[in-house]
Amino acid sequence: MRASQRIHAIVWGTVLVLLIMGGSAGRMGAKEKNSAPNANDPTFRLFSLLDSKYNGKLDDFCVLADLVSDPKNPGQQLQRVIRIEYSKDRAFGKLSIHVRTVAPLTPDQLKAYSPKQTFDFAESDSAKFTKTDAGSFGRPGDVYFEPSSEGGPLATVAVTSEVQSQYELIVTQYLLPALEKKAEGGSGS
Repeated sequence: MRASQRIHAIVWGTVLVLLIMGGSAGRMGAKEKNSAPNANDPTFRLFSLLDSKYNGKLDDFCVLADLVSDPKNPGQQLQRVIRIEYSKDRAFGKLSIHVRTVAPLTPDQLKAYSPKQTFDFAESDSAKFTKTDAGSFGRPGDVYFEPSSEGGPLATVAVTSEVQSQYELIVTQYLLPALEKKAEGGSGS
């Protein structure tokens, strides 16, 4: 009889603890609500444009970007080419930005090859940004990748202020203007 009472006490104690923990676990484990994004935030503007003008989906849009210094050959430059993919229906990684580099293009090459062809020619990414929600780059759900070694596979890298600046530059200087132009009926890749 004592064993039976002890088992009942343990069972009821366990049920009580689970009820208490279960009631507070929802509050403790709830996803932190992000404040409303700033209307001037580059990612918010990009997401809004893609949702309104591209029906929340964009695959394989490429654009030529700036010239950057070649880290292997000081004094020489490389042309950056950017590809963007977006789907508002994804819970994680709604936006992917792939960056590749090629030798600077000649005027004849600029006429002969589309940004998509140039991107495909480059073969491997030099950087990749994955963004889940609007706001500055580096929030939960954002991931930055770089090659782990020269020509090696991409690996996650910590988001620094330099990475945030590069992300913002790519979005504001290259992606938004090109996508706005294409949405207005201009040319684009």
